[in-house]
Amino acid sequence: MWPLLLGMLGWQALVLYGEGKERWRAYESARAYADGVGKPLLVVGGRWGANPLRRLLRIPAHGCGDICLDTEEHACTGCPAFIAADIRDIPLPDKYAGAALASHVLEHLPTIEDAQKAIAELHRVADAVYIVSPFKQDILAWLIPEHHLWVEQRPDGSVFLEQRDS
Repeated sequence: MWPLLLGMLGWQALVLYGEGKERWRAYESARAYADGVGKPLLVVGGRWGANPLRRLLRIPAHGCGDICLDTEEHACTGCPAFIAADIRDIPLPDKYAGAALASHVLEHLPTIEDAQKAIAELHRVADAVYIVSPFKQDILAWLIPEHHLWVEQRPDGSVFLEQRDS
């Protein structure tokens, strides 16, 4: 039993490491794009997220961007600007941001149609859109009941959406 448990913990550690690398890579790419076009970077899904351990240990998931949008203000603590809003209805003008990063947000939406609406809204307010979400190999992602979708942005920019079984 112990070898199986240790193997699962090792697997989960590798997956979390990969997810962390992907978040920072996407953030840095979005930051560079926004800076390159001289527009703000919108981050949807605060750097602290809903994970109290992340805040306690002071390990942000990624940077703040110029504007941090979340439904919870504590997720954006320390960021230069905060907007409390739903990703499906972003209160910014068309093409206001150079780039938008949606970090571990879309999988919480109830349906594929909601995610499609959110993605369209991101493209409305930003020139470039970067999306990161939990890997399908993440054991914890399978255990979180608030995860309703599997989401993956492919290298060509298209987004794969799959409804999870209830």
